Amino acid sequence: MGGRLTRVFRTFNLESRARREISKKKPSPAPRHPTSRLDEQADHPAIQEEIYRKDDRLLTLLKDVYVESRDPPVQVKDGGGEHLPCKQEEKRLTKLGHLGELDVKKVPKGKISIVEALMLLNNHKLHPQIWTAEKIAVEYSLELKEVNSLLEFFIPFTVKEFPKETKKAI
Repeated sequence: MGGRLTRVFRTFNLESRARREISKKKPSPAPRHPTSRLDEQADHPAIQEEIYRKDDRLLTLLKDVYVESRDPPVQVKDGGGEHLPCKQEEKRLTKLGHLGELDVKKVPKGKISIVEALMLLNNHKLHPQIWTAEKIAVEYSLELKEVNSLLEFFIPFTVKEFPKETKKAI
């Protein structure tokens, strides 16, 4: 209901208000800056003559100027071997278990893949006498210090199942 009422007031006497606005005198433009008048003066022949006239005093001063330039010695830019082929890293085939299709097939020496890391951590956890840090370092081409820190700081999760009688007690 309010929309109809406001529309009535908006359209009231619309044509006469529009004619009144159209019939108003247009505002005069702002005065031009004095530099715009220079363009008009450039067309006069006296100004053109002054522009193209040679000044002897300036010519003699210009002849006294002597510029001697030398190119700097050319330096060969060393790209640092950016575009040269880099040394190929030695890669080794991964030792994959049943998750072989999920992992990469080749890794650089000194690195292991995620699946291999999980496998070696699990093997070390299940059989620490067989899978020692030295054997893991030799098997996966790793440094002994890195293997020791890997075995110290990363522990795989264990799944524990409770017997049925304990579930009832809980």
